[in-house]
Amino acid sequence: MRHVIALDVGGTGMKAALVGTDGELLHQTRRATGRERGPDAVVDGILDFAAELRAYGVEHLGEPAAAAGVAVPGIVDEERGIAAYSANLGWRDVPLRSLLGERLGVPVALGHDVRTGGLAEGRIGAGRGADRFLFVPLGTGIAGAIGIGGRVESGAHGFAGEIGHIVVRPGGSPCPCGQRGCLERYASAAAVSEAWASVSGDPEADAADCAKAVESGDPQAQAVWQNAVDALADGLVIALTLLDPRTLIIGGGLAEAGETLFTPLRDAVRRRVTFQKLPSVVPAALGDTAGCLGAGLLAWDLLTTPTTPEEAT
Repeated sequence: MRHVIALDVGGTGMKAALVGTDGELLHQTRRATGRERGPDAVVDGILDFAAELRAYGVEHLGEPAAAAGVAVPGIVDEERGIAAYSANLGWRDVPLRSLLGERLGVPVALGHDVRTGGLAEGRIGAGRGADRFLFVPLGTGIAGAIGIGGRVESGAHGFAGEIGHIVVRPGGSPCPCGQRGCLERYASAAAVSEAWASVSGDPEADAADCAKAVESGDPQAQAVWQNAVDALADGLVIALTLLDPRTLIIGGGLAEAGETLFTPLRDAVRRRVTFQKLPSVVPAALGDTAGCLGAGLLAWDLLTTPTTPEEAT
């Protein structure tokens, strides 16, 4: 059965799949990233994991994978196939595409984790059918993927979509990026968790607890939540003014609150737009499979788009 290898490498764990021609996940598995053993061990673990997936395909599907796609965090040079930097994994300038290509003997695509997840959401998830979309996952931080015509824009230097570092509160809370008042300091799941833990007096409280308190009518929780929604709406309106997406896809941990987030968010965005066209604001559909599915799409794209030998290895 013809298939490709899809790998989604995270800060603590790796999700992997063998993906068929119709996008079906033929085999799924997970493994710890092993970052505590250092960046070289992480790279070796990725290579070994990919080789095991290739062997599984030969044994159980009758042939080796035709290509591979891998999504990684941090700064990614997708054109050259280099994992340039990841604070969580500790690596710098790892030629991951060529290393995997040599190990597997097939074309390999390398992508940024959020842009790869956005590719899947745009093509086969919540943005299916939209020619322009913006995917914004609200997790520990906030990133974005700009979808144009079935592909995701990387930018000239690989930084396209970093919506979390739009300044929405000038002079506000310091951000690790060096600025003050960045969106992710106010509207990420981590930011909501921090704010609610402080207000509630429970250091273990998180964003999910805040959402539950909002639903129960707690006024303090509602104030924390509304502050996050307002900051998020400010950032999103800046983004939609620049990008004019047809669909705005919100994912990540904060989106798991459902209409507790989406009802006030849609209202806040609507109040802020003037001449802009209001996009559809929808929840992400693929959950934590988006990265694997997107990596699979990158791999299939290699087999349908002409490439030079340098681009494919």
